[in-house]
Amino acid sequence: MSFAVNPEPWDAEDGVRLRAMQRAELDARYGSGDHEPGSAPSAGDITLFLVARNHEGTAVACGALRRLDAGSAEIKRMFVLPGQRGSGAATAVLRRLEAEAARLGLTELKLETGTAQPDAIRFYEREGYRLIENFGPYAGEPLSVCYARLLD
Repeated sequence: MSFAVNPEPWDAEDGVRLRAMQRAELDARYGSGDHEPGSAPSAGDITLFLVARNHEGTAVACGALRRLDAGSAEIKRMFVLPGQRGSGAATAVLRRLEAEAARLGLTELKLETGTAQPDAIRFYEREGYRLIENFGPYAGEPLSVCYARLLD
């Protein structure tokens, strides 16, 4: 299946809805709403927010970049609707995030996922991300698992 993956405003309705669904899923997986070390991403600190739409125009996945420094950014708010998992939507969003990061002159992408997200861990490892020491606000966090990938 192919997806149209394009930048959209952080506060647009479909992105807000997808991020709310992600938050609800993570709250359920971790048993609380307190599972995100550091500051939550916002319109003010997100460099790029992407939404993937299927052939009918329905928003099915999202992902964002938050710049860390001159050469790197963090992947934030990767989410795919449960019924669309395995469809290629996550890979489409990830590849577009990587392409846009490279276009911006970034050389490395980092991300944080968690111990209660084995599906995300498998996905990022399959897509070439390597396990790294927990960075920034995730250092010392027992539920955090961090990954990075150098861009071509």
